Amino acid sequence: MRNIISKVIYVSILVLSFTAVAQDNNQEDDNSGASNIQIFTPSKLMAKGQWDVKFFNNLYTETKDLFGPNGTKQDIPRGNFFTSTLDIFTGVSDSDRLNIGLLLEYRSNTVGGQSATSVFSFADNNQARNGLSSFAPALKWQPLKGVGNFSVQSAFHIPIISEETDVNGVFLDQTAYTFQNRFFYDYTLPSGDWQLFTELNTEYNFGEEESFANDTFVLAPGIFMSYFPSSKSTILGFVQHFQRIGLNDEAFEQDFTSLGLGAKYQLTDVYNLEVLYSKFIRGTATGLGQSFNIGLRALF
Repeated sequence: MRNIISKVIYVSILVLSFTAVAQDNNQEDDNSGASNIQIFTPSKLMAKGQWDVKFFNNLYTETKDLFGPNGTKQDIPRGNFFTSTLDIFTGVSDSDRLNIGLLLEYRSNTVGGQSATSVFSFADNNQARNGLSSFAPALKWQPLKGVGNFSVQSAFHIPIISEETDVNGVFLDQTAYTFQNRFFYDYTLPSGDWQLFTELNTEYNFGEEESFANDTFVLAPGIFMSYFPSSKSTILGFVQHFQRIGLNDEAFEQDFTSLGLGAKYQLTDVYNLEVLYSKFIRGTATGLGQSFNIGLRALF
């Protein structure tokens, strides 16, 4: 029954992500000559009554990790970890400095050397798990009046699952609670053809349930450089780092660095398509895999 409920919720997420299709696809951009992918970076808040709905999918797959003797690299049977998120925000303030939202996260993982696409079977067996793993009420706010390209997204992630790893050793997600703050800033060069975007993600993980993430603090900076061949298309490169710091002697610590490339395209005045690829190039107590990402964003 739990598996059926999870699948119903997942289908509902898919439906919700496309609700903007009934909106007017002929709305005008706020800035003359600029497209939504240029104007509405993650730093930008929605005006009162506007909606931002993003359906994002990440597939991470690995055949090597750094859990060998003394942290050495070792070959492992392929493991696959699919995460599908739905982020919904709407503007609620007359000053356009506050958005409220909800974040939902669904996961499907497989182990034991299965193909990367095995996660899309959404199975529950001795080598696979799937389900809605967490949700988070969220706020997105502009701390400095008049600085619209700097914002903060604060969220409290609440786990839905009760076991991180099942009796077969298949991991799904952490059971720790997470208080998260993401700091966004972007700068468009005077030519208008280049845009720098930076992010600093911070997380405090805690909880009474046993979790590998309990009593840890995360710092995860990222730098993205975008080039606009046209007003409706973007190609970009990025580097991201993740550092998990233990807050006591028994807490789990890890770090990794990834490099990536991507592209965005404005399909209509409402819909933006995003594709990304990243390679994990180094780390400590982590996997050394690669991720494939695709997202659809609706602004209305």
